Amino acid sequence: MRKLYIKQKVFSFTDQFSVYDDQERRQYYVKGSFMKIPKQFTIYNHHDQEIAVITKKIWSFLPKFYVDIRQQSQILIEKELTFLKARYHISAKGITVDGDWWDMTFNILHQGKPIATIAKRWFSWGDTYEVTILDETMEELVISLVIAIDCVKSDESAAGSSTSV
Repeated sequence: MRKLYIKQKVFSFTDQFSVYDDQERRQYYVKGSFMKIPKQFTIYNHHDQEIAVITKKIWSFLPKFYVDIRQQSQILIEKELTFLKARYHISAKGITVDGDWWDMTFNILHQGKPIATIAKRWFSWGDTYEVTILDETMEELVISLVIAIDCVKSDESAAGSSTSV
């Protein structure tokens, strides 16, 4: 079992995250593209090697995000057509998300077995998530999925705020 903490930088032109272990050593970092279409987020490990790219599909009726891990398509997150509350479908081989992922308190399961738990810290400067990884062989997938879900939430809230006057 391993605990990681994902922290979003507050004052930045691009979306940036850092992922720390419980000793506060940086394990991963995420850089969002600036003025690029489509919007992308790239995740790097502590050796500056690219491990994943999250890309928003721009020509789509409903929002879609692709997550490519180690240059292989792994996850598709797409908004479902609903009228009351935003719902998204997460498509990955044997991966499901159980819990209230919209409020960032959820479990990630692989073939029904828990591989990680995620909990958002509510009183922190910028978004901070505590990630408990139960299956360390799935660590890169878990980190990529949590960042992708945060990107989806951020995109949804930006779309909601731009339509309200």
